[in-house]
Amino acid sequence: MDNRLEKLQKSMEGTIFNKLNFQEEHQKNVRERIQKLKESEKDIFLAVLQLLVQEKAGFELINLLRSRGFQKFDDNEGELYILLHRLEQKGYLKSRWEKTDIKYYQLYHKGIRILNRLEKSQTKGLLALREILEG
Repeated sequence: MDNRLEKLQKSMEGTIFNKLNFQEEHQKNVRERIQKLKESEKDIFLAVLQLLVQEKAGFELINLLRSRGFQKFDDNEGELYILLHRLEQKGYLKSRWEKTDIKYYQLYHKGIRILNRLEKSQTKGLLALREILEG
């Protein structure tokens, strides 16, 4: 493996890549943009709860999250269903199956209380999020 990496490095030195030089300020700007693009778990969690005030199917939820700019579930829808299942097990969501084999999710009483806490205070919201995701 190391040998292949050495060959790659030598190959890159012989191409246009050897002429690239990023100034420190440019590097800082790139890092800041990358950081802004990272989606906070808290923001995603809050968006899911807000969207589930009204009953929605998983695929609807993914599309609505995408319309809010979240791309975390674009190529990994299963991750959303894992989150929904976890929230359902903890009593934050209720679900029902439609005759067409579509599962619909909606906030339950406990989930509404958590959403209210999250929306009232960021600090309390972080504690509630830790409690839900770690508990």
